[in-house]
This record gives sequence, structure tokens and C-alpha cells, in this order.
Amino acid sequence: MTKAELAGEVAKSAGLTKVKALEIIDAFFNAIKNGLSKGEKVQAVGFGVFEAKHRAARKGRNPQKPTEVINIPAKTVPTFHAGKALRDAVNPPSPKKKKK
Repeated sequence: MTKAELAGEVAKSAGLTKVKALEIIDAFFNAIKNGLSKGEKVQAVGFGVFEAKHRAARKGRNPQKPTEVINIPAKTVPTFHAGKALRDAVNPPSPKKKKK
């Protein structure tokens, strides 16, 4: 689903125009981006948690020359952990079998 398609879905379900829905989606993404850039955890209960995690420097291999060792610098990366409600919506729990 593209951002435009997402805006269409939000507009339809909230009774908004697509332009207004797109503005809201952009504001939502900017709020997440700003929170992560400040080192904050952005949590939407039932949906998931966005976090910025530090990845340590490490050594790796050059894919074009596997014998060459290269240094991969440390960096901060965004991560997302899905909440239970989102996980259940994507992969519904199977019905439990009755014990006899």
C-alpha cells in the first residue's frame, strides 16, 4: 500500500478529504521522526513501539572482495516492535483444541 492509498483509506474511514488525510499522515510520520531523532520512544498502545537503537561498530567483509575486511561504523537505527493487537490482526491466533 502506498502513502496515497493509505491516505485514501484514512479519508474514507474518517470522512475527510484525501488532501486532509495526507496532511495528517505526514504530521504523524514527522512526529515519529522527530521523537526518534530526540532519542525518545514512540509508543502507540495496541499498535507498536518505534525506537532508535544504537548499533555498535563492527568488522565485515567486502561483498565484492570477500577476503577484504572492512570497518562498519557505529550508527543509530530506527526499529519497530509490533504490539499484540497488530500481531493478532496479521496472524490471528489459531482456535484452541478441546481436551478430551
